[in-house]
Amino acid sequence: MFDMMFFYVALVGSSLAGLIDLKTTEIPDKIPYAMIAFGIIGYLIKSIIVGSYFPILFSIMTGLIFLGFGLLMYFGGQWGGGDAKILSAIGFLLPYSIFQAKTLFSFPLSYFFNVFLIGAAYMIVYIFILSFIKREIWKEFFKYFKQNSLKLIKLNLIFALSIMIFSSFAAYFYAYPFYFFIKLGGFLMIGTFLFFLFWKFAKTVETVGFKKKIPVSKLKEGDVLESSKIWEGITKEQLRKIKKSKKKYVTIKDGVRFAPAFPLALLFTFYYGDAIFWILNYFIF
Repeated sequence: MFDMMFFYVALVGSSLAGLIDLKTTEIPDKIPYAMIAFGIIGYLIKSIIVGSYFPILFSIMTGLIFLGFGLLMYFGGQWGGGDAKILSAIGFLLPYSIFQAKTLFSFPLSYFFNVFLIGAAYMIVYIFILSFIKREIWKEFFKYFKQNSLKLIKLNLIFALSIMIFSSFAAYFYAYPFYFFIKLGGFLMIGTFLFFLFWKFAKTVETVGFKKKIPVSKLKEGDVLESSKIWEGITKEQLRKIKKSKKKYVTIKDGVRFAPAFPLALLFTFYYGDAIFWILNYFIF
């Protein structure tokens, strides 16, 4: 019961952070800080009760390792500061397998991998929903293909011809049936084309859906400037300086509100275990 409390605090805290992130694009620092404090105090009490320093040691180690990775993502411009803190907070709260979960690795390691796999699926759903809210994304996407249709057809014909040539040589040298390499090549060609489609769609979403030119008069605290290399909103002082400058317009950027991926990955890890093995089991084998 004491151990499950850490899980519930992690789930409720990350869910609350996700909801606020979706609504405001900001995660209040008090949420991850409260989660971290609960984890450290809780595992300190547990260490005293069981007469071992391992619970508090694992909590601090896992939390700091998660924080280190989160900061790498933050300074790399991929995450906001709140995302890094939430990941760290979950590390402080769930430093090892405190309950029976269907994971091949330790719970925090499985959760770490799941954050990115479940997070990827979440991001795909997010940008597709956004594209139906902002219809100009689809207009720009189809405009690109209309302007570049001939080039894309040529590239696919070259790719198909290359696969035919490769399949002929491979079938001759490796004594495999010709259709095997045609099937494999066709799979690669379709997969590559679909990947390109999604990449172009994501770039269109980034350009049309996540960037907006606004008058300086409408700029507000917390907005992220396009020129910013990290996902950090402007402060009151920065806002004052920009408004005092001679600039009339600025471009601000948004991104996928990633915080909801943390509770989703937590629930997936709890109920299903490792996402990578679940994917392999249901879609490959």
